[in-house]
Amino acid sequence: MNPAIKPRIVVGMSGGVDSSATAALLQQQGYDVIGITLKLWPQDCVSRAEDKCCGPQAVMDARSVCARLGIPYYLIDEAGEFQRRVIQYFADEYKAGRTPNPCVMCNRFLKFKKLFAWAGRRGIRQVATGHYARVRRDSRTGLCRLVTARDREKDQTYSLSFLSQAQLRNILLPLGDMTK
Repeated sequence: MNPAIKPRIVVGMSGGVDSSATAALLQQQGYDVIGITLKLWPQDCVSRAEDKCCGPQAVMDARSVCARLGIPYYLIDEAGEFQRRVIQYFADEYKAGRTPNPCVMCNRFLKFKKLFAWAGRRGIRQVATGHYARVRRDSRTGLCRLVTARDREKDQTYSLSFLSQAQLRNILLPLGDMTK
């Protein structure tokens, strides 16, 4: 990477170790990193048991990591959309006797769509996350494919299998070649 050119990249920050490590690694590699957390849980989520990814504590953790790294941080409120697209889906599927996977639905219909849209409106092409998966580009066809992470116990390709070719070309998953 040319040290004079610092490409901008949006990093989805969950507040956890993996997204924090991703932001730090990319910054060390010379990227101009911007951290974004999608606030998914309602304001009244105060119990630690309810504080899953992107709850109040996760938001504070992500903000703290970004401050420590000296990178800009943005919080985008998507709680209403999360309720409509993920929680309602979960409830409907559960009532129908099926086993819902809310994380896959959230990633597919909310997280990646919103992260790429936010980045695109600012002229930023690339998005990164702390998911354990890899992307490989076929030099002959130019097509990208999702590949199992080096750490097979942490592999998260199943939750990213919906990504489009455009998204796969523009996503960085720096933890995919590492073990936790």
